[in-house]
Amino acid sequence: MDADVPDDTTIRSAIALAMHAPSVHNSQPWRWRIGDETVHLYADPKVILRHTDPDGRDLMLSCGTVLHHFRVAAAALGWRARAHRFPNPAVPEHIASFEFERKVASEQDIALAGAIPRRRTDRRRYSSWPVPLGHIAQMASRAAQEGIVLYRAEAIPLLEKAVADAAAAHALDMEYQTELHVWSGRRGSLDGVPAANTPVPDESSKITSRAFANPLLEQPHSERRTDDASEYLVLATPSDDVMSRLRAGEATSAGLLTATTLGLATCALTEPLEIPMTRAAIRSEVLDNSGFPQMLLRVGWSPSTADPLPRTPRHAVTEMIDSLDGVTTGRRREALR
Repeated sequence: MDADVPDDTTIRSAIALAMHAPSVHNSQPWRWRIGDETVHLYADPKVILRHTDPDGRDLMLSCGTVLHHFRVAAAALGWRARAHRFPNPAVPEHIASFEFERKVASEQDIALAGAIPRRRTDRRRYSSWPVPLGHIAQMASRAAQEGIVLYRAEAIPLLEKAVADAAAAHALDMEYQTELHVWSGRRGSLDGVPAANTPVPDESSKITSRAFANPLLEQPHSERRTDDASEYLVLATPSDDVMSRLRAGEATSAGLLTATTLGLATCALTEPLEIPMTRAAIRSEVLDNSGFPQMLLRVGWSPSTADPLPRTPRHAVTEMIDSLDGVTTGRRREALR
């Protein structure tokens, strides 16, 4: 690349940082291609969770998070990455192409980029410290910059019921259960949800997280249900097309990174949105039909007794970059099946 665009080292550094983005079951369902003046993001058609995500909504949200992470990383490195989303209708897996122009990195750019490697999905109980409404407002403002509305959920009992109903439905779905056990409880794998990041079941929790396999992470000591002051946030879009889902993923990234800069613990909750019945219930009873729910976020303060979470493994950049003709330049990963 010439002086008017980032050099290869800068591009690969931005991709490496972007690949810390969260994805459904840590599936990392994306590929990258680097041109002379552009960078391209693709969804990886080989990584599809057919029973967890039958309509590909989680896949698109995951691609949205890595898209936004890349924009943030590039900005901190002194480049504005202008995303052209779905540039080729004939190739639906072509998520975005990026063009670049120089910019001076702002304090916000650097803070958000610095939050990327620190962010963790914390599925444990949170503390009794209340989340300031100003923090939620700041997250909502960053989501709005991505064109997405972030709501503070107030109908918590209705949300609890939707989460419980989704878990009950999934418990009876043997194909889903098989897929979940393949993609979770992992040890030493670069794909999937590690056992070390999965908390043991918590019967006292108001809203439980997904029942991943082989949980090894202990809950914080001396924390009870009544102590957990979690806030539940809903990201919603006016329509439910693929572009709306992608932009919701970008807003999810913006919200999570903002929360991390504020010191908050975060956890994305997608299970109740993967089943049409419970997703419809959240839309009607929690959002009063004001939009289509795309993501639920739980935010709060990590208890002082909570151990630090290990970093969830990621594939190397060289494994995830293809040449422009689609030929893999690095070792193609063997995705879990």
